Amino acid sequence: MKTRATAKKSSAKKRPAKTSRTDFFRLRLYIAGQTPNSVAAIANLKKICEDKLQGRYRLEVVDLLEKPQLAKGDQIIAIPTLVRKLPPPVKKIIGNLSKTESVIVGLDLQPTR
Repeated sequence: MKTRATAKKSSAKKRPAKTSRTDFFRLRLYIAGQTPNSVAAIANLKKICEDKLQGRYRLEVVDLLEKPQLAKGDQIIAIPTLVRKLPPPVKKIIGNLSKTESVIVGLDLQPTR
C-alpha cells in the first residue's frame, strides 16, 4: 500500500497591504516661508499627527525659500504640500490641511474594518 504525502496549500491570496495602526509614518511638509497657509498647515498637521499617530511619525518641514532644490525630488508644484513617504505608496496632499477628515482619509489613517 502506497502512502501519498500531501502538502497543504495556503488559500490566502496576496492583497495589497493596508495601513495598520502600527505603521510608522514619514511625512514631509513643503512650505514657503511663514505665510498664513504655511503656518496653518504646520499647526493642522501637528494636531492630526498627535491625535491619530501618537508618536509613530517623523515630520520634516521643508521651507522652499531656503532649500528650493528639494522641490524637484518630490515634484512639488504647489505649496503647502504634504508628502507621505512611508508607509508606501507615496501620497501627496495639497493645501493648509484644515479639512481634517480629508487629511485622515488621504493619509489612510482611518481604522481598517
